[in-house]
Amino acid sequence: MKRTIGLLAIIALGVVAAALTKQSAARQRDYRALLVGGDVALHDERTSDAIEAYSGAIALRPDSMLAYLRRGETYRRSPDRADLEAAARDFRKAASLDHSAPRPLEELGDVTYQSERYDQAVKAYEASARLDDHAPRINYKLALARYRSEDLDGTLAALDEAVRLDDRMAEAYYLRGICLRDKGRLPEAARSLEKAVTLSPGLIAAREELADAFGALDRRTDQLDQLQLLAGLDRGRPARYVAVALTQARRHRWDTAVVTIGSALERAPDDPSLYGTLGQVWLESAQARNDRVDLGKAREALERAASRPGASSDVLALSARAALEDGATEAAERLLKLATERFPIDPKALLLYSNVAERQGHPDIARRALIQYDALVNDDTDPVDRIVKIATLCARVDDTATATEWIHRGLNRDPANVQLLELEARITAPSSDRSDRAGRRREN
Repeated sequence: MKRTIGLLAIIALGVVAAALTKQSAARQRDYRALLVGGDVALHDERTSDAIEAYSGAIALRPDSMLAYLRRGETYRRSPDRADLEAAARDFRKAASLDHSAPRPLEELGDVTYQSERYDQAVKAYEASARLDDHAPRINYKLALARYRSEDLDGTLAALDEAVRLDDRMAEAYYLRGICLRDKGRLPEAARSLEKAVTLSPGLIAAREELADAFGALDRRTDQLDQLQLLAGLDRGRPARYVAVALTQARRHRWDTAVVTIGSALERAPDDPSLYGTLGQVWLESAQARNDRVDLGKAREALERAASRPGASSDVLALSARAALEDGATEAAERLLKLATERFPIDPKALLLYSNVAERQGHPDIARRALIQYDALVNDDTDPVDRIVKIATLCARVDDTATATEWIHRGLNRDPANVQLLELEARITAPSSDRSDRAGRRREN
């Protein structure tokens, strides 16, 4: 009897074990099917279906690092802040399930970087780099996060490690050049940027920075070479040709600059910036060579640019300068009026407008332009000469309150300024004295 009972127990245990094994195999099969289904849905960009499938896999296998990782990657595809938070939670869970896996930590760094939580991204990338010390990509990402956290020394250290592991990483040399530029180490920055464009000739951002670095180092020939290469790489952008032409003009190569803009106009004949630049080049050439023919060409090009409905303040001001150079003062004043009404206003247009308006006998316009210039540049170190000019113009239009305000501002800077002291005495004199002086001026 006892042997029979024991045998039955063994058989029962075998049946249970077989059932459990079958159930486990079924769960494992369902788990894998859900993972595959999630991958297919993600490939087809059906993110909701993918999240549902991965969530089902997690329900079957709560200890699955892979399921949490895949679901986190799916959440990360969404720009929604809540989904990014969900992605971060999944990556943290995945990392806790497998302490030896660098991938979840790297993904956590990516999503916190995407959420602009750069300090958290730094910590995640550092942890991932410790687990995988042969991954230049992770060190580069760490460098980016440190740069966003304004840790330049830490950024450079991470970049040094990245290029030690992979000295063909152009992006790392580019970022290194940016850091060295920010630290004021321009020669080193230029060398790093040169390495970047050597490794990746089409890396436009690095060439732009390299051109700026060469300009700051007064390496004008090298700067021009980079600008010309940029124009060749980015033919669809007229601004590239504008930069080349203006650099050529600064080197007094006006004829070459005109040819550069001419080739750009063949590709973009209606671009107003090109006509503005062409006019600027002709105007600089006319002034340097005292050439009336070049001046005429400058006026023609600038008038064409300034006549566009969306002409900028600086283009209108440049056209006014050409008109002044040609003796057309009234036309210049009209152009400058427009330039000071077109936002964003070119501050230099206000100074020129004031000067021209005063010459044309419009003191009220002249002083308003100067006051507007002061408000626009918000400069607490205004030259006393300009303060004297504003105070004098205000006095000329009998705005004694504003004149007094500017006189006091000027005397705070220069208490012994003779012009301001005389002006103050004149406008504070008894009204009868001012009337007598005004009458004598009319008689004379």
